[in-house]
This record gives sequence, structure tokens and C-alpha cells, in this order.
Amino acid sequence: MPTQALIMFAAGIGIPLLAALNARLGANIGSPAAAATVLFIVALAAAAVTMVLTGSEPLRAIPSQPKHLLLAGLLVAFYVLSITYVAPTFGIGNAVFFVLLGQLASAAAIDHFGLFGAQVNSLTGLRLTGIAVMTLGVAITQFGAAR
Repeated sequence: MPTQALIMFAAGIGIPLLAALNARLGANIGSPAAAATVLFIVALAAAAVTMVLTGSEPLRAIPSQPKHLLLAGLLVAFYVLSITYVAPTFGIGNAVFFVLLGQLASAAAIDHFGLFGAQVNSLTGLRLTGIAVMTLGVAITQFGAAR
């Protein structure tokens, strides 16, 4: 398995863990927004240490980048705030299920149209079938457990 696949597999494992840990922190302290703030402080520190260790020279190029690329930070904030708020009452599995559905839909659109400079990978009938099978599989694992 390529290194990139292993890294992304590990990141995928981290998404429900992040949701569960931060949702519990938010519930324990009574504030999803405060829990999200703590998460971002810890994440900023980790990213800053990584940047220092790998070189901060690329920061000089930030002002010349298209401003819409900076919206990714807002998307991360929306995800963390929403999962921290929703998961304690909706359930981690349910929350991540709908996150996965959104990821499948947006990833297919980004790939199909090559949005934001992504490699074009057309949404063929076979790919659409694969996405539908993945969606069905996730639904079965999530909703099948309740019976």
C-alpha cells in the first residue's frame, strides 16, 4: 500500500476519534465553542512545530495566493464546531455517517470537474455505482446496528 494511502487511512481513523473526543470535551465543559477553541489551539501548536521543523519559507508565498484558498480554514472550523455540537446528542456514528455522505458527494464533484486544481477523474457510471455501493455499505453498518 502506498505511503499516501496509509497516511489517509490514519487520517480517516482520526476523524471519528476527533469527533468523539471533542464532543465529550464540549459536553463535559458545557461549551462546544470552547472545546473547538481548545482543539484549534492544540492543532495550531502542532502545525507550528511541524512548520518550524520543516521550514517556514513557504509562508512568504501566502499573500500572493488566491484568497478563496483561505476558506479551507472556515470549513475546518465549521466541521469541528458542528461535530462537537451535534455528536453528543445525534451520536458519533450518525454524525460521521452524514459527514461521509457529504465527503463522497463533494469528492466526486471535485474530481469530476477538476475543481481547485485537482486531477480530473470523470464521474463515470462505474464510479457512480461505486459511490452508491459505498453509501449503501455505510448506511447498512450504521442503521443495521440499531436493529
